[in-house]
Amino acid sequence: MAIIQGRTLAQLRQSVGRNLNAVYVSSASGNGSTTTIVDNTLIGSDDTHNGKWVVFNDASGNAGQVTRVSDYTSSSTTLTLSPAVDASSATSDTYELWDDEYNPANLDSFINDAILEVTGHAYDPIENLTFHTDGYQLRFDVPSGISMIQDLFYRNSVDFTRLHSCGAAFDETVDSDITVSLDTEDKKQGSQSCKFVIAAGASAGDIATDSITSKDISGYDYIEMWIKSTVATSAGNLKLLLDNSASCASPIETLNVPALAADTWTFVRMQLSNPETDTAIISVGLEYDSDLGACTVWLDDISAVENDTAEWIKIPRNLWRIDKEAKDVVFDNYVHGVARYNLLKIVGGDKPALLSSDSDTSEVNEQYLIAAATARAFAAASGGPSVDPDQRRNQAGFWFSMSNRSRKSLPMLTNVRLVE
Repeated sequence: MAIIQGRTLAQLRQSVGRNLNAVYVSSASGNGSTTTIVDNTLIGSDDTHNGKWVVFNDASGNAGQVTRVSDYTSSSTTLTLSPAVDASSATSDTYELWDDEYNPANLDSFINDAILEVTGHAYDPIENLTFHTDGYQLRFDVPSGISMIQDLFYRNSVDFTRLHSCGAAFDETVDSDITVSLDTEDKKQGSQSCKFVIAAGASAGDIATDSITSKDISGYDYIEMWIKSTVATSAGNLKLLLDNSASCASPIETLNVPALAADTWTFVRMQLSNPETDTAIISVGLEYDSDLGACTVWLDDISAVENDTAEWIKIPRNLWRIDKEAKDVVFDNYVHGVARYNLLKIVGGDKPALLSSDSDTSEVNEQYLIAAATARAFAAASGGPSVDPDQRRNQAGFWFSMSNRSRKSLPMLTNVRLVE
């Protein structure tokens, strides 16, 4: 769902505190210690603030720490804290001073309870370009961080130019620890792929390059290709090089290949760093940039694309389903008649994240979170009708009504298929 402001947990908690009339947000006016805060904006006689809660905001070493006031000295406007915090308070350190009946840790829990309440109704929107059909594969692992899928689209067209079809072995400059050949059995596009057998003696920086007819790709912004490795890699362990000089002697583009699972063909997209300089690419290279040991790498169908020219068409819903147990998208055979060799786009969402630190930002409508947490706080402090002189139970009812009104503004999710 849409985020209004992306407010942090600290900002949400302070908004709830203002609704409760229970928080004072201030900053230290002088240096204190691990057990004191000096703040000349405080008013009241000795002991006025005893028992109140303190939450440090941006203090170095203390951010997010919660403690209590054990003593207040009005003559020096000093709060004495117990227990001690990790670092001495310093001038300009901001903090929150809460009434003793409202533990700020409970307020954080109320905010997260409100997030949990709408989980399944509200999602953090996600678009993902992980899948690519090849005319054979029908089952795809849903990427982590996607809890529901609303629609799947295939890329019907895009402006592109093929840099290397991998129909010829790289042979411009090849390190002695790399053997390049064509593989007619293990491939993704066309009748073969390029196979790079990397020996155990290979070291970081070894490359294999191939010359190509000069290509002006200054109007494109992404490189797309298929790649497979017999060993798992981290992002940047392998690199694709592009150069306007022979043998990728001084690459003008050095693109980090994303992390790869072992023995799995992966369609990868890498954004060009300096497309305006890529007016005459004549050499393409694969760089072995980390000592992965002996391994084999395959490349296929290296192309440059202009991302924003893509035309997307929705895949009919009867052609795909979710296997929840395996967390897979499974296509019907008929999908090959619709999208035989196409990049796919997932339009879906993830469960809204719970907020664990003061700097975490909300993925749920903040008006709803503030109203719902305020209602919970008033209800928790009401103590029942016989001990509720401040009419907190009535206030709780008002804020629950406000939260329900905000909740109704959440977008209605239709035709959603749950992954988990």
